[in-house]
Amino acid sequence: MTNVIEIRHLQKYYGKHMGVRDVSLSVEEGEIFGFLGSNGAGKSTTIRCLLGLIHKTSGEMTLFGNQYGSLADALHHIGYMPSEAMFYPKMKVKEVIDFAAKARGMDCSQEAERLCQILDVPVNKKIEDLSLGNRKKVSIVCALQHKPDLLILDEPTSGLDPLMQERFFGLVKEACAKGATCFLSSHVLSEIKNYCNRVAIIKDGELLTVDSVENLTHTQAKQVRVWKNGQEETFVHTGSSQELLVRLANLAPDDFLVEEPSLEELFMQYYEEGAHDSTQA
Repeated sequence: MTNVIEIRHLQKYYGKHMGVRDVSLSVEEGEIFGFLGSNGAGKSTTIRCLLGLIHKTSGEMTLFGNQYGSLADALHHIGYMPSEAMFYPKMKVKEVIDFAAKARGMDCSQEAERLCQILDVPVNKKIEDLSLGNRKKVSIVCALQHKPDLLILDEPTSGLDPLMQERFFGLVKEACAKGATCFLSSHVLSEIKNYCNRVAIIKDGELLTVDSVENLTHTQAKQVRVWKNGQEETFVHTGSSQELLVRLANLAPDDFLVEEPSLEELFMQYYEEGAHDSTQA
């Protein structure tokens, strides 16, 4: 299968400060690839280097196997959604969306209208009057309306309510089912688990691992909170679901909650397993 994104030994330094170091990964055609890390881990730096928005210090990066020649030509086939999109505040939403389409020299009105209906975008409001969630919706429409071959989405769901998150991922899955590829950065573990095929985990500018979501979640611990007689207890369970059920039965709690571990707990799991070097699934 063709690799739409290839990153090899990427390094980016801001003076003496490291942004990312020795990042290597590949994204296959048609997959939803998760790029998981806490805020400041190096996700946006990697994406901006890939798109030529900032200059890398060293390393090699290719898009679409270089079939389009220059980066400028490849960018015509990409829909990019930055983590914090800025728009002209006095413009109406529909004007911003149309402006984005004209910047690409395309008539995207039909697809834009469809996306706005699905996401319930207030097209007649001014940007300055929008909530964070509605500004995110505008950014999504601008990134998807030209039906790109590659979606590069940086923290796309922050500010969206659960219903809109579900609709957004429905649009991503729809695009990939039609042949597009998605590179999705997030710090929300559940998003990666529910929607991605493979995932790269980055911390402090370095990759901890690259693997299938199935493999990662198979060994993943669970954080369990139990309440009994007004007292709360928290523990981390690393065994099977059946073993957890037995343990809960023995505890006989009044109530309990099973949660995904935090990113830091997941990172610590990989450090303890010695998975500091990235491995390709």
